[in-house]
Amino acid sequence: MVLIPLITQDVSKTEVPVVQPPADATTNAVKDNVRSLLPSDSPEWVQAAVEYGIPYGIGAIKVLIILFVTWIISGILSRVVTRGLEKAKFDETLTKFFAKMARWAVMALGLLGCLSIFGIETTSFAAVLGAMGLAIGLAFQGTLSNFASGVMLLVFRPFKVGQFVKVGGEAGTVNEIDLFATTLDTVDNRRVIIPNSSVFGATIENVSHHSKRRIDVNVGTEYAADLDQTRAVLEGVLANLKNTLKEPEPVVMLQELGGSSIDWQLRVWVKADMFWEVKQQLIRATKYALDRAEIGIPYPQMDVHLDQVVAS
Repeated sequence: MVLIPLITQDVSKTEVPVVQPPADATTNAVKDNVRSLLPSDSPEWVQAAVEYGIPYGIGAIKVLIILFVTWIISGILSRVVTRGLEKAKFDETLTKFFAKMARWAVMALGLLGCLSIFGIETTSFAAVLGAMGLAIGLAFQGTLSNFASGVMLLVFRPFKVGQFVKVGGEAGTVNEIDLFATTLDTVDNRRVIIPNSSVFGATIENVSHHSKRRIDVNVGTEYAADLDQTRAVLEGVLANLKNTLKEPEPVVMLQELGGSSIDWQLRVWVKADMFWEVKQQLIRATKYALDRAEIGIPYPQMDVHLDQVVAS
């Protein structure tokens, strides 16, 4: 058996190291001036207050000044980046992203400067952050997922600011793509903020991606109507419709023989910004043209046959 000697120590006599406050020539000069004004028999707590209070007080004032100046500089830099990229006709989505990143980079540098004022070694934060990385990752799984999705959205850019999209169960015009969330403005002027993980991890429908869109209008006519006459009427509607594109050419499709009507579909191509206006005109013109040609649009109907049993 190995015997380990027991070492005892009087804890009451152990000296606790005192953290010395940061000091420079200006701070030492202020302390000397204050000490010269104090009486020689002043209590120890007064002397301690001068020794420790003045350096930290001056440091706190410096921190407030640095934070104020940093906030102003970060705002100016953000505006400079925004204006510079806008003049260069840079992508609006990345313009907002780079402007915000520049602002927060300046703020981060200011915070590191504040830490150095109090004598904190900023180089030691690398080891601390490495040790805390796993814990932070587990605690902020959702936030990190949003961050990763935001980076993917900015890299692959399935949509840009100003485009109309359908994402995360919402539809609207993209106002901003942030690192953690995407902001939409709906057609009824509501602001919707969607986490990026719900955007990138689901189906994205970019309505404004292409410069032209196809309008499909379905219409059913009665079985008594002549097919050739009906086609001629519908083709006349497309020929007289304004604000349409000639290529691809408009088409009248005979869809199927429905339960109570003959189903047709009118297809016409328009510029994307004219979609809703032309679609309303097409529906209106189709209804009036069929009325003038006395071609009915039947209601859904069902024929019911009753077999009566004759009693003997």
